[in-house]
Amino acid sequence: MPIEIGVILPTSTPDPARPILGDVRESARFAEEAGLDSVWSTDHLAASGPMLDSTVVLATAAAVTTRVTVGFNVMLLSLRPVAWAAKQVGSLQYVSGGRVVLGVGTGNPAHGDVAWRAAGLPYAERGRRTDAALALLPDLVTGKPTVLNDGTELAIAPGAAMPPVVVAGDARPALRRAARYGDGWATIASPPEKVAEGLAEIGRLAAEHGRPPVRATVVAPGLDADPRRAAERLAGYEAAGVERVILGVSGPDWRRDYEFAAELRAAYR
Repeated sequence: MPIEIGVILPTSTPDPARPILGDVRESARFAEEAGLDSVWSTDHLAASGPMLDSTVVLATAAAVTTRVTVGFNVMLLSLRPVAWAAKQVGSLQYVSGGRVVLGVGTGNPAHGDVAWRAAGLPYAERGRRTDAALALLPDLVTGKPTVLNDGTELAIAPGAAMPPVVVAGDARPALRRAARYGDGWATIASPPEKVAEGLAEIGRLAAEHGRPPVRATVVAPGLDADPRRAAERLAGYEAAGVERVILGVSGPDWRRDYEFAAELRAAYR
């Protein structure tokens, strides 16, 4: 299948000196009208720069669109009690009409551990907490009675369809996590050959759990500024097993970046 092309909503600022905080409603509508396939929100409690709450952002985007996928890029499950995370994901799935993709990660070390300390949670255990949450999340989201790790039993209502899970990260634990829990794997700026290597390893690990191989999402792929040449690069990604690329926002003028993404999609298709 052709690669889907999505964009990150202008709701986070990698460089605090250059704010990229735009209108969520306008940018989501613009992306959908431009023919793009998905819109994505970053996630953190306290990052190194300003960042809006991902669930609020995606609910807003879903409310003003009808077609595009709305995705977490990526939700930090280890910062939330798993029941609350399930409530957020299930509610978003419900109000969006089933358009959610749940990207999951453990957090960029560049942001430090302040968010975990503020939440009263152990930063060193974020990988273990993420795995534990992923094991429980499908039953919680779909409304099945679930026993939490502390013995508490609950069923969240209303239930919703569990969205596809895309596990992010290039380190060995992330590859194992993608193989065991993921419907897809996300990597940042990896070239096609590295993507193919990662997918091959995930496929081998997935087989050990009796699970099928997955396809990849590449965030911020290295692409030429010319849409036609960039489209040629996408062909290499498609051959490597990529199902989706997500383009970032380079500055306050997010429209220019979205227009490039739309031109790329047209040239590629």
